[in-house]
Amino acid sequence: MALLEKTEIEAFITAHPDWLFEDKAIVRTFGFDDFAGSLDFVNRVDELAEAADHHPDVDIRWNKVTLRLSTHSEGGLTTKDTSLAAQIDEI
Repeated sequence: MALLEKTEIEAFITAHPDWLFEDKAIVRTFGFDDFAGSLDFVNRVDELAEAADHHPDVDIRWNKVTLRLSTHSEGGLTTKDTSLAAQIDEI
């Protein structure tokens, strides 16, 4: 799978401004009312990730969940990452 070009990354970030590009990955932090809300969200992300066979790095901090997407086998961003991120935005 090919890495995304800089223009493709910029187009994704423009269309999804809550995601940040850092260190060859796209990153977004989501906020919730409590830990239970964070876990519910992560479980919903899990369903999407399993269906896509592509899994984000997940950091849960009580009422905040940070997701980091990168295709490790390719060493950066691919359409697998942006596609999953767009699906996550729909949750």
